[in-house]
Amino acid sequence: MTSLETFIREKAKSLGFEACQITGVGERWEAGDQLERFVSNDYHGNMTWMETTLERRRHPTRMWADAKSAIVVGLNYKPDSDPLKDLDTKTKGNISVYARGDDYHDVIKKKLKSLAREFADISNNEVKVFVDTAPLMEKPLAQRAGVGWQGKHTNLVSKQYGSWLFLGTILTTADLTPDESETDHCGSCTACLDICPTEAFIEPYKIDARRCISYLTIEHKGLIPEEFRKPMGNRIYGCDDCLAVCPWNKFAKDAHEVKLTARQENELPDLVELSQLSDTEFRSRFSKSPIKRIGVNRFLRNVLIALGNSEQQVAGITSVISKLDEEDHVVRGTAVWALSRLDPHLFLKERERRLKKEKNKEVQLEWTRSDRQ
Repeated sequence: MTSLETFIREKAKSLGFEACQITGVGERWEAGDQLERFVSNDYHGNMTWMETTLERRRHPTRMWADAKSAIVVGLNYKPDSDPLKDLDTKTKGNISVYARGDDYHDVIKKKLKSLAREFADISNNEVKVFVDTAPLMEKPLAQRAGVGWQGKHTNLVSKQYGSWLFLGTILTTADLTPDESETDHCGSCTACLDICPTEAFIEPYKIDARRCISYLTIEHKGLIPEEFRKPMGNRIYGCDDCLAVCPWNKFAKDAHEVKLTARQENELPDLVELSQLSDTEFRSRFSKSPIKRIGVNRFLRNVLIALGNSEQQVAGITSVISKLDEEDHVVRGTAVWALSRLDPHLFLKERERRLKKEKNKEVQLEWTRSDRQ
C-alpha cells in the first residue's frame, strides 16, 4: 500500500512541482523571535501587515492549532538568460523575473488546491493551503522540510534550483514522517551582499527592507527617497541582483511551467511607452500579472525614475515633461526629479518659470527639493 508521504510526492510531481518535502510543525523554532526583532527595528518599513499579524506569524500552530505537519512544495521559475545583463539597457525597463509571466500566486494556488484536495480525500485529514498571502513563514518551513536553506540574502536557496523557487505550503492534521532539514551551504560567499546596489543588507542573513529596491518599487507607497533613485537604474518592478548572482544558480534546472514564462512585452519594455500608459491601459497590459496590484501611479513613479536614469535626451525628456502636471503628487514630484537628471539646464529654466507663477506650496516644494540634489 502506498504511504501518504509517497502519494503526496508523486501527486505533486504530476502537477508540475519540482520539490515536495515534509516537516512537522509542533517543534519550537527561532524564526518567530527573528521576525519580532526585524519588526521591532522597523526594518519592515511601511509593511504594517507584518506588525498586525506578528503573533500569528510566530509559529505555524498560531495559524492553526490543530496542524501537525507541513507539506512544502517548490515550483521552479529559472530564467533562460542572465537578468543582470538587462541592467545595461538603460532605455528599457527591467522587470523582476518572477513578474514577467502570469501571477505565480494564481498559478501555484490552483495546483496546490488540487494537491490538497486529493490528499484530504485519501487521508481523511483536514488541510489548509498557503501561497505567500497569509501570515505563514514559508521559508523557515521550507528549510525545515529540506527544500533548501535561507541564504545570506534571506531568500531560499536550493542545490537543485538555486534561488529560483516559488514556495507553497499545505498545513494538515495528518501526522506525517518528516524529511531531514537542510543545512546552510553559503560558506564564506558574500556575492549576494556585495552586489546590492542600495546596501540593504545590515549583515549576512539580515535585510533592511526600507533600502531594498524590491520593497521600494512594490511595497513603498510614497515618494522613493532620493538616495535610492540613482541606484535603482532601470529597475521598474522588483530587483533580482542578489538572487541572480548566487553561485548555486549554475546547478539550477530549466523551468517548465508555461504560465510563468515571460511575456514578450514584459522583457525589457520601452520606458517612454510605459510612461504614457493610462490607468485603463495599465490594467489591461498587466492583467493576470502581479504588477497590476501596485496601481498605475506607483508604477509610473518607478518608470519615471528609470527615465531619469536613462540618459535619453529627446524622447525621455518629452515623456517626463508630460508628467509634470499630473494630479498625483508622487508621480508629479518624481517627474520633477527625472527632468533635473535628464536636462539640468532645462530643469532650472522650468523651475524659475514655475516658481514665479505657481501658488501651490506643495508644488513649489517639489521644485526646490529637486534643486538641492
